[in-house]
Amino acid sequence: METLSRYLMLGGIFLFIVGGGVYLASKFGFPLGRLPGDIRIEGQNGSFYFPVTSSILLSVLLSIFVNIISKFLNK
Repeated sequence: METLSRYLMLGGIFLFIVGGGVYLASKFGFPLGRLPGDIRIEGQNGSFYFPVTSSILLSVLLSIFVNIISKFLNK
């Protein structure tokens, strides 16, 4: 049970850091969600939006972050 609580706390800290990063990125004008390569189709009856480039960028950054954290935990 102790291991589960540790993972939940680390997950909460991770989400807090990611949320703070997204908040700061929007404050400094980083166009997350409006990058070139993000697909946006707007029609008369609706719209479709798929952030391809933003998803790839976030995936790379999160992979780097998780690898750094795992290196510190597996000393």
